[in-house]
Order: sequence, then C-alpha cells, then structure tokens
Amino acid sequence: MTASGQNPVYGFAARRPLHVLAAVAAATLAIVYAVQHLGGLEPCQLCLYQRWPWWAVLAIAGIALWPKTGRRVQRAATGLCGAILLAGAALAVFHAGVEQGWWQGLASCGGGTVPGSLAEMQEMMNRPIVRCDQPAWTLFGVSMAGYNALLSLVTGAWAVRVAADG
Repeated sequence: MTASGQNPVYGFAARRPLHVLAAVAAATLAIVYAVQHLGGLEPCQLCLYQRWPWWAVLAIAGIALWPKTGRRVQRAATGLCGAILLAGAALAVFHAGVEQGWWQGLASCGGGTVPGSLAEMQEMMNRPIVRCDQPAWTLFGVSMAGYNALLSLVTGAWAVRVAADG
C-alpha cells in the first residue's frame, strides 16, 4: 500500500490493462505449450480450442498497444479482450463439465472423426487418442480446464470492469 492507500500493483494494472492482458495471455500460452512439448501431455480437441481466446487477446492487446492508438480504441480493445476471455471461460467450464461427466463432449473428442483420405487415416492411427472426458493432469482435484476457467473468468471480468470504469 502507498501513503494514499492505493495498492500500487492494482494501480499499474488499471492504468495499463492491455499490458497486463498481453502478459497474462503470453504466460498462459507459454505454460500450456511447455506442458505439451516439455511435459509430454498431449492436448485434447477442447484443450486446443481453449487456446484460441488467449491468442486472440494477445493479438488484440498487441495491436491496441501500437504507439499511435488512441485511448478510446485501447479502452474498447480492453473490453473486447474481456468479452473474449469470458467466452473462453464458458468454453473451459464446458470442458471441465465434460471431464466431470456432467454432460457429453463434442463428436471430435476422443478421435471419433471420420478421416477424409487414406493418408489422413494413417496419420490418425499413428497419433495417440486424447479423450476430452479424461483430464491428463489435476491439482487438488481441479484439471487444467478448471484452472483455465478460473483464470479466464477472473481476467475477463477484470478487463470488462476496467474498460467500463474507463
């Protein structure tokens, strides 16, 4: 806390929301790719879909941070990033629900897609089947989809609030 009673971390985050969003998106993507390529955990189809909102936020924040971008555009970009992350949270909640058996996943979850050619079928046979309804990793009973839902919800709600406060 500073002498004025304001938390300096929140103050920076509120003044530079696009920097925070870009950093959180980059860190999230770095972690999931490290888990995949260094940790050996293959993602399922829903896991791959959950990366899209983070890539979109990283791209939008990067573009909006361009030096000549006006304050109104940056505020709109912050709100858009928040909305995208809230949609990403919904997708992550859907995935967590599939893992918990609360509802059924997509047809593409578990390798149930029909190959379009012989080469595609051979590629599918050489690839491990990663099911969406079986979490590859959990911590305290929460899967990566659950943690993504929480991170996306908190970050998205924060971004929407900061954009609305202007």
